[in-house]
This record gives sequence, structure tokens and C-alpha cells, in this order.
Amino acid sequence: MQGPFNRSGKSKPMGEINVVPFIDVMLVLLVIFMITAPMLTQGVQVDLPQVTSEPIETQEDNDPIIISVDRDGGYFITLGEDSTAVSLEQMSERVTAILQRRPGTPVMVRGDRNVPYGQIVLLMSTLQSSGVANVGLLSEPPQDG
Repeated sequence: MQGPFNRSGKSKPMGEINVVPFIDVMLVLLVIFMITAPMLTQGVQVDLPQVTSEPIETQEDNDPIIISVDRDGGYFITLGEDSTAVSLEQMSERVTAILQRRPGTPVMVRGDRNVPYGQIVLLMSTLQSSGVANVGLLSEPPQDG
């Protein structure tokens, strides 16, 4: 008779390792990490511009929506040549309406350097809740001095 239990009195050591419990534990851990990983991510997802990046090429029929924040914290929405001052709620409604008519329209944020960081984060959070998946940040190239 073969196997670990021999009637002959000589026991042979088992040369196999049972990995089934190990696989079960690993699958449970995988499921736990898959569930908790999205909960750990906080903040607003933004495609940040690179310092050495090239200018963004836009299609002529798809002008970007440019949201500007001036030094005093006022919001302005620009589409093409039209620029109007709006409140945060009005800006959210207008961006949602534009994206429903023209999905895929790029959204850019142009903020004054002296605007508090919290105000820009509030703006990007409002844009995200309005259905904007990606927000671009506009900047000026450095001046040689």
C-alpha cells in the first residue's frame, strides 16, 4: 500500500505541501484590498500640466471651457470669445449644460497665483460633481530674466 500510512510500520515522510489553504487566504486578502483601495484615495483627480509640456492643440469646433478665478475669488466662465462672471452654483449648472450638449469638451482652470489653494480645490470638486472627468490647469511659461 502506498501513501503516508503504511501498515508495514515504516512511515515515509510526505513530500508534498498542501497549498490550498494558502491560496484561499491569498484570495481573501485580494478581495479585501480590492474593496478598501478605492476608499483610501482622497482628493480631486486632475491631469496636472508638465513644466516642459507642449501647448494643447484643440480642434477648432471644440473650444475648451475656461474657468478663471481672479485675485478676489470671483469665478468667470469663458467659452470661445464670451466671458461672463458667475457664482459657483451658476458655473456648475452652465458646465453641466455645455457638457450635455457637447460631451468631451475640455475644461481648463486658470487661477490667479494669489488665490488660496482651498478655493481652487473647491472649484475642482464642483467641476467633478458636474460631470467633468479631467481638469487641465493653465499656466504661463516662465519668463527669462
